[in-house]
Amino acid sequence: MTQTTEAAAPVEDPRPARPFGAHRIHRAWFVAAVTFVTIIGAAAFRSLPGLLIDPLHQEFHWSRGTIGAAVSVNLALYGLTAPFAAALMDRFGIRRVVAVALTVIALGSGLTVWMTAAWQLLLCWGLLVGLGSGSMALAFAATVTNRWFTERKGLVTGILTAASASGQLIFLPVLSWIVEEHDWRPAAVTVSLAALAVVPFVWLLLRDHPADVGQKPYGATEFVPKPEPVPGAARRAVTVLLSAVRTGPFWLLAGTFAICGASTNGLVQTHFVPAAHDHGMPVTAAASLLAVIGVFDVVGTVASGWFTDRFEPRRLLAVYYALRGISLLFLPMLLAASVHPPMIFFIVFYGLDWVATVPPTLALCREHYGEDSAIVFGWVLASHQVGAALVAFLGGVARDTFGSYDVVWYASGALCAAAALMALVIRRRRPVTGAPAAALA
Repeated sequence: MTQTTEAAAPVEDPRPARPFGAHRIHRAWFVAAVTFVTIIGAAAFRSLPGLLIDPLHQEFHWSRGTIGAAVSVNLALYGLTAPFAAALMDRFGIRRVVAVALTVIALGSGLTVWMTAAWQLLLCWGLLVGLGSGSMALAFAATVTNRWFTERKGLVTGILTAASASGQLIFLPVLSWIVEEHDWRPAAVTVSLAALAVVPFVWLLLRDHPADVGQKPYGATEFVPKPEPVPGAARRAVTVLLSAVRTGPFWLLAGTFAICGASTNGLVQTHFVPAAHDHGMPVTAAASLLAVIGVFDVVGTVASGWFTDRFEPRRLLAVYYALRGISLLFLPMLLAASVHPPMIFFIVFYGLDWVATVPPTLALCREHYGEDSAIVFGWVLASHQVGAALVAFLGGVARDTFGSYDVVWYASGALCAAAALMALVIRRRRPVTGAPAAALA
């Protein structure tokens, strides 16, 4: 009888009896690493739009406003798809959603090599690449972080956010060289192949939840069972939005993040290369400067995640937006045919601030919206991309109308000052875990 009791004891709770992370690196860090590599591989499509404006204008004689409209559709769908993607990941799993999204990106980018009309650019690069990229936008990083980490969420958010900048660092110089030496079509094919190359890594190495491998989330004291698939993904995304819009913090976060998108993806990422080229700078040199922004973006975003774990997020946001606005006001005076020290200083300074806003914004979403925070952040990200889309389009129109981008740089600097003030208005709230957004209205 004694032997039977001793033999039965070890199997009472088999999952905690396998402490994978007790003496080795926790599995969550491997999942984060795969996510990082996935976002890097998918970053190729984020690097190309700014390099396409001049080649497409010269080959097809499309106006910069027309080309900017396609980029605008891409950026808008990137944001508007994100909240539904977060809900789809809850319903069908991270692996399936991301694998399909990468395939759609590859299809859209690959088809552009046969286009002959502007509507085809809108369809391929605007619609298909926009939908695919939106399905694995920052909601992807937010979902992975929320499921796999209880501690170090700010740091992990910063690292995963920086992955896009790392991909930009890798692909921008390569793509700019391809465009300069071999035309834009081989560059589009390169983007397509890069997206396809990541799919096997996602399918074989990524896992949807710690319970899939019998583990607790990193930093958790108790085992967390895998939740049942959530039906009605689209309905849930809309329901969460309807609840969130009744709260003041949502509008402030959405407003500040719209300005964030306008002053980064919409403005600098889309128009910096053609603006520098207007001043006589070679495309490869301008693209390399944009890639260097990606280097310091990695540093700034990871540091921002570390700061977010230790300081009040709304104050961090105010500082980030104020500094960004100041730097943009000086940019028109720095553009020239050659790269000089003041421009390098701008690149470093601006790069540190590029997406440093993401970790504190996501932290404020978690603070105010609990379990719904990933979907709420998806809607906040949608506002980011709507802001980016507007400036991507208006920037092209401004260039066609005024012959330069100066007015856009100054307007964006002023908007960043407004965003800094908006961030300070966001009220503090004690973290609420597991509360739906409606309860926080």
